[in-house]
Amino acid sequence: MDPSELRADPDGLQPPLSRWGHGWRLAVMLGLSATVWVPVASWQWSVSPWWTGADLALGLVAYVLVHLRRRSPVAVAVTVAVLAAFSGASAGPAVLALVSVATRRRWREVVPLGLLNLATAQLWTWLTLPTTEDSLWVLLVANIVAVGAMIGWGLYLGSRRELVWTLRQRAERAEAEQELRVAQSRTNERARIAREMHDVLGHRISQISMQAGALGYRSDLDLEQMRAGTAVIQQQAHEALRELRVVLGVLRDADGAVLDAPQPTYADVADLVEGARSAGQRVELVDALGPDRTPPDLVGRTVYRIVQEGLTNAGRHAPGALLTVSLSGSPEEGLSVELRNPVGFGSALMPGAGLGLVGLTERAELGGGRLEHERSDGCFVVRGWLPWAS
Repeated sequence: MDPSELRADPDGLQPPLSRWGHGWRLAVMLGLSATVWVPVASWQWSVSPWWTGADLALGLVAYVLVHLRRRSPVAVAVTVAVLAAFSGASAGPAVLALVSVATRRRWREVVPLGLLNLATAQLWTWLTLPTTEDSLWVLLVANIVAVGAMIGWGLYLGSRRELVWTLRQRAERAEAEQELRVAQSRTNERARIAREMHDVLGHRISQISMQAGALGYRSDLDLEQMRAGTAVIQQQAHEALRELRVVLGVLRDADGAVLDAPQPTYADVADLVEGARSAGQRVELVDALGPDRTPPDLVGRTVYRIVQEGLTNAGRHAPGALLTVSLSGSPEEGLSVELRNPVGFGSALMPGAGLGLVGLTERAELGGGRLEHERSDGCFVVRGWLPWAS
C-alpha cells in the first residue's frame, strides 16, 4: 500500500471542539496573556494609559480572531502575531494560533510563522525592556526557546492526530477486507455446493431419465423386460441417493472429510464408463495412461467429474451418438482429457441449464488447469488439461 494513500488533509484531522475544549483553551490563553501582560501592566499605565487601553482592546480583538483559526489558520495566525507585537494581552491567542498552524505540519507555513512570531515577541520585549533586568540577548534566547517549544508541541499534536487517523483507517480497511473475504468465502462455498450437487445428481438423474424414456418408447417389451428396466431405474435412483448422502456428509463435516463413502478417483473412471454402457449409452474409452501412471486423487476426481459431465451431456443432447473419451498425459506434461461426440444426432431427452460445463471450468481452474469446449467437424468437443500434481 502506498503511504501517500494514508495521508489525510490536516484540516480533517482536527478533533471537533466541545464546550470543554473551548473552555480549557480559553483558560490557557488567559493564563499566558496574564503571564506576559501583568508584569508590565503598571509600567505600561505609567507610560500611557492609552497604551494600556489599546493593549486590552487589541487583546480582545485577538481573542475574537483566534476562534476563526480553523477557517483561515494562516491568516489568523499572522494577524494575531502582529497584534502580539504591541499587546501583551494578545500573547495567549498568538500562542494558540501558532500551535494550531504547526499541527498542520506544513513547513512552508510553519517556518515563516515561527520567524514572524519570534520577531513580534522580540519587538514586544524591546518595547517593555525597562521592566526587566535581563539583557536583550538573554531575552532573545528565551523567545527562541519559547517559539521553538510552541512549534514542537504543535508538530507533536499533528503527528499524533495523523497516527491515530492512520490506525483508524487501517482498522476500518482491515474490517472491510475481512467482510469482503467472508462474502467471497460464502460465494465460493455456494459455488462449491452447486458444483457438487450438479456433478453428483445430474449424471444419475440423466440416466434415470434416459431409462424411463426408453421404456416409454418401447412397446415390444414383455412384463419381465419391463421389470428389468424398472429395476435399473430403481438402482440408479438408489445410487443417486447414496451419492447425495456422500455430498451432504462432506458439506456437514467441519474438516471436509468424507463421512459415508470415498470420493471418486481416476480409478473409478472405467467403472463410470461401464455403468453408462450398461444403461444403453455408446461410449468408447481410450486410456493412454496405463495402470502404472495414476494421477493424484484430487486430479483424478476432477477428471472423473469431467467424464461424468460429458456422459450426461452426450446422453441428454445426443442420445444414441458415440461418445469417445480420450485420456493421456504424464507427470511432466500433465493430464489431458478429451470428449468428442457428433452433434445433431437425435434429440435431447431432457433440458439442460448449461451450468455443468461452467462448474467444470471453475473446478479445473481451481486446480490450476483449464477446460474448453467447441463445435468442430460436426462434433461437440470438450478438452481439458490439469497439472499432474494439483
